[in-house]
Amino acid sequence: MKDLNPITSTDCPDPDIIRVEDTYYMVSTTMYFMPGCEILRSYDLVHWEHAAYVYERLDSTPAQCLSDGKNIYGQGMWAASLRFHEGVFTVCFVANDTHKTYLYRSRDIRGPWEKQEIKGFYHDNSILFDDDGKVYIVYGNREIHLTQLSPDLSGPMEGGLDRIIVRDADDAPLGYEGAHFYKINGRYYLFLIHIPKASGRRTQSCFVADSPDGEFTGRDVCDDDRGYCGMGAAQGGIVQTPSGRWYAMLFQDSGAVGRIPVLIPVTWEDGWPVFGEAGRIPEEFPIEDSRPGYRYRPLIGSDDFKNTGAEQEGLADSFGFLSRWQFNHEPELSLVTHDREKGRVIFRTGHLCKNLVQARNTLTQRTVYPGCAATVTLDAAGLNEGDFAGLCLLESAYGWIGVTRRQGHLMLVMAKREIDVPSIWGIRDDGEAAEELFCAGLNGHQVVLCAETDFTMMKDEARFGFMTPDGMRPCGPAVKLRFRLDHFTGVRFGLFCFSTVTAGGSAAFSGFRLTMRDERQGGDVE
Repeated sequence: MKDLNPITSTDCPDPDIIRVEDTYYMVSTTMYFMPGCEILRSYDLVHWEHAAYVYERLDSTPAQCLSDGKNIYGQGMWAASLRFHEGVFTVCFVANDTHKTYLYRSRDIRGPWEKQEIKGFYHDNSILFDDDGKVYIVYGNREIHLTQLSPDLSGPMEGGLDRIIVRDADDAPLGYEGAHFYKINGRYYLFLIHIPKASGRRTQSCFVADSPDGEFTGRDVCDDDRGYCGMGAAQGGIVQTPSGRWYAMLFQDSGAVGRIPVLIPVTWEDGWPVFGEAGRIPEEFPIEDSRPGYRYRPLIGSDDFKNTGAEQEGLADSFGFLSRWQFNHEPELSLVTHDREKGRVIFRTGHLCKNLVQARNTLTQRTVYPGCAATVTLDAAGLNEGDFAGLCLLESAYGWIGVTRRQGHLMLVMAKREIDVPSIWGIRDDGEAAEELFCAGLNGHQVVLCAETDFTMMKDEARFGFMTPDGMRPCGPAVKLRFRLDHFTGVRFGLFCFSTVTAGGSAAFSGFRLTMRDERQGGDVE
């Protein structure tokens, strides 16, 4: 099969992957989006669909709720470990806002998931259930630790193994992290991501030992950018097919669209894994399909907001919305009305804020490579003076098209915000408003808004406008989209409403339609 990569074509970073009988499951980082910790399902490792969210809410702190002027941009749930052991699915991850390690377990991938905490903080961890009954967790950055856990997984085992097994050079731009730990044919394999000083790009490495307390020796096993902008592919898990073939699922930085999974065949020589062709990712390689003809439900797509049959099929597990939607932070559902009969969503404001990233209840969907477009009908009749509502492309440096009420009149506005933040931990006290680039009076109170993206080879541009019988009419100039470390996620479409003067206004959205340029994704996805 040719041109498999990139897998999903959308933001699914830090993947971990397992197989249970004929089914593959993959978990990825969801950070501040709720519900969180999404698990995907596949039968061929190439096509994926939603399987479950592990949690709707994490700890409901003010920051996780985007309230009291706080947020968890760039934080939240990171880099989960996914395992299946003795009939139980186990997911373990840290949240960088609470500095806790969370463990969720369930006998059914769809849940319910039982939540507990592991004493300690285990960055980018990987859990191994050894065949002698011992449980290990490997974690860290630059210095990689191996710690034996107690049988109930509540914390470190008293008197158990606890050691540093790998160290990286101090001058590496990114020290070893992103652990994935396995026992294969009696030996212990540890996969890590790092950025060597010599290459300056993400690289996958492997370390091997004969026992958990033995010496781990290692080498780089994948150093390739697939001809894509010098962006290396690394950090992820490996999995074996029913016939015995091995594959790795890593991720590749892909600009504003986010970090996208890449599938690589793995062979073995003298006990060492060989990724692709001597560390290079081939364009063409065989795959296995355990359910030929299976029709996958798209990860992103259009929505008439009626959810016809979705509840019965288990697809409406995002606070009653289709699973393709996630809220920006934990939502305040008392301010959200989902009118399935009329096919619309009404957002009412409950507090004042100065800009888009402070707005609660923004409903988001991922964007997709190499480009996509979204339209939605907005009814702005319920807006108060100083309210804003519309369609955005959400990141810290964002753009949007929407409607505001100004001096009693409804105005169509396009705006963007540029921002320069050196820290990866986000903007903790952010009051900067967007720059308006277009403003015109709106006839009536309904308008079909449009946003188009182009991510080709990191072009990362967007145009905003509104729909007319002749097509999209652009409003304002093209906006440069960016993947920024203060949010640490790919750009997303979002439906938003916020107040700057008086809370209590509302906006109604209907007829969301998403189209994609990638023929493999099916064009228009309903």
